[in-house]
Amino acid sequence: MAEQLEINEDEAFGITDRLVSDVLDAVQAEDSDAIDTLLDPLHPADIAHLIEQIDSRDRRDLITVWKGGMDGDTLSELDESLREEIIEQLAPADLAEAVRELESDDVVDLVEYLDDDQQEAVLGALDAGDRVVVEQALSYPEESAGRHMQSELVRAPEHWTVGDAIDYLRSDVVLPEQFYHVILVDPRLKATGYVTLGRILSHPRDTALDTLTEDTFRTFHVTQDVEEVAQAINHYHMITAPVVDDDDRIVGVITIDDAMAFLEEEAEEDILRLAGVGEGSLSDRVIETTKQRFPWLAVNLLTAIFASLVISLFEETIAGLVALAVLMPIVASMGGNAGTQSLTVAVRAIATRDLTAANVWRVIRREVLVGLINGLIFAVVMGVVGILWFGSPMLGAVIGVAMVINMVIAGLAGTVIPVMLERIGIDPALASGAFVTTVTDVVGFFAFLGLAAMWLL
Repeated sequence: MAEQLEINEDEAFGITDRLVSDVLDAVQAEDSDAIDTLLDPLHPADIAHLIEQIDSRDRRDLITVWKGGMDGDTLSELDESLREEIIEQLAPADLAEAVRELESDDVVDLVEYLDDDQQEAVLGALDAGDRVVVEQALSYPEESAGRHMQSELVRAPEHWTVGDAIDYLRSDVVLPEQFYHVILVDPRLKATGYVTLGRILSHPRDTALDTLTEDTFRTFHVTQDVEEVAQAINHYHMITAPVVDDDDRIVGVITIDDAMAFLEEEAEEDILRLAGVGEGSLSDRVIETTKQRFPWLAVNLLTAIFASLVISLFEETIAGLVALAVLMPIVASMGGNAGTQSLTVAVRAIATRDLTAANVWRVIRREVLVGLINGLIFAVVMGVVGILWFGSPMLGAVIGVAMVINMVIAGLAGTVIPVMLERIGIDPALASGAFVTTVTDVVGFFAFLGLAAMWLL
């Protein structure tokens, strides 16, 4: 039953081991028709997932055999690290066909990290008007709303009625492939509100559109941080976020699906940075992965050496009581884990704007108290362990007190360090881990060995 459930879940996701094997067999046989039969029914996200699962040689062979099969939707679903590799293999005509039907924000997302030659190849495949729109978006800062907005939208004069809007939508005007709101504008093209398609379709033709506007309406400037826009969309339960220029004229929109994808991407990046692995993916080559991880491993080595220097200050103490060497890693390990817990909560709260100047001291106080309570509990446990294991009540007292000190410092460091880094403009997800573990290691070793030197020798 469990095996059958696992198979069904794999099939529901869209990609199975059998499908991957069949595609690779068709590639090896150079059977383009068989590849079409296997891949055409799939969603672009599933095709991208399949491409990401196979190695680079098989990907190259697949693109060679599957001529004209790669479309823009699949390219936009691919991991960024693979897009450049795939685009390099596409013939200019295939590339032009792939990007021509994409929305402007998808084209921008596709080309913004490509080198100049590849970027020019994609832009050259666009119509003149579409190219101007994409180049304008690329001129905005990298993480701005203007860079990520979709220029395709539906505007209507604020004095129109429901009937006017319906007649307009049914005319031969070119509409976005997907849209949720009709945005009302004044004669200067300044956005004054928006109306959902559901409200338009459910009211009589003579109803004024400006009486049907949503309370959630608000605009965002093209240079505003796209993460702030995405968080506002999530916070206010918006579906569409209008983007305006310096004159408050509507120039694009960010939709809820793009906002949620961006927030998910940011959360994933924070998790990877907390682990010190950068923004790598499973499809990265060995040398790329090595380069991403090496700097933070080097930083970790330096911090470990610093902690070892603290230990070296107590060589005579350790030599006089071997039990200290046995118990010493426990104090540092518990402090490190407690610090990582506080750090993870703090970094996520900073990313979601939940941790602010208004509540930072309350959060710090909470984490310190949590560290104190947990420290006291584990101090009792380790005190008992020290007595039963080594028959020394004082040794139990030393490790217990050191545990309390390190757990309190861990809660403090895990919250204060990311807040300080964020205040000075350094990404707390990227740099906090090394500092927090250094503090807990140094404090843990110094407290434990220092107390042992004073109380036991």
